[in-house]
Amino acid sequence: MRELLLDGLDEAYLRKAWHGPTLRGALRGVTAEQALWRPAGGRHNIWELTVHCAYWKYAVRRKLTRDRRGSFPRPGSNWLPLPPPTPQAWKADLQLLADEHRALRQAVEELPAARIERALRLIRGVAYHDVYHAGQIQMLKRLVVGRS
Repeated sequence: MRELLLDGLDEAYLRKAWHGPTLRGALRGVTAEQALWRPAGGRHNIWELTVHCAYWKYAVRRKLTRDRRGSFPRPGSNWLPLPPPTPQAWKADLQLLADEHRALRQAVEELPAARIERALRLIRGVAYHDVYHAGQIQMLKRLVVGRS
C-alpha cells in the first residue's frame, strides 16, 4: 500500500501522468510575471496556488509525523501572503514546493506500517489536491498567454 501511495503522490506532482500535466509540469516555464496575473479581482493567481499547494503538503506531512504547527518556512496558513514579487522569489517558491513534496514523500516512506491504512485518505487527498490545482494552473496559463 505504501508504494501505491508514493506512486500516487509522484504521479500528481512529479512524473508523467495519464491525466495530463502534473503540478510540476503545469508550473514549468511560468514566469514570475505570469504567476502574478489574476483573471479577476479576488481570484487566486498561479503564484498563490503554488504556495497553497506547498503549504498543504506541509500540513499533511505534519499530521503524519505529528510535528507541531508553525514550522512552515513562511508565515501564515492555507492562502499565504506573497513575498515581494521578483523572479528570484518566484524561483524560491517553486523550490519550496519541490522541497515540501520531497519532505512529504519521506514522511510517507517512514510512516509506521500500522499507521499507513489510517493515513490513506489524507495521503490520497493531497495527491488529488495537486491534480486539482494543476488543472487550475493550466487554465490560468492559457488565459494569461492569450492576453499577450
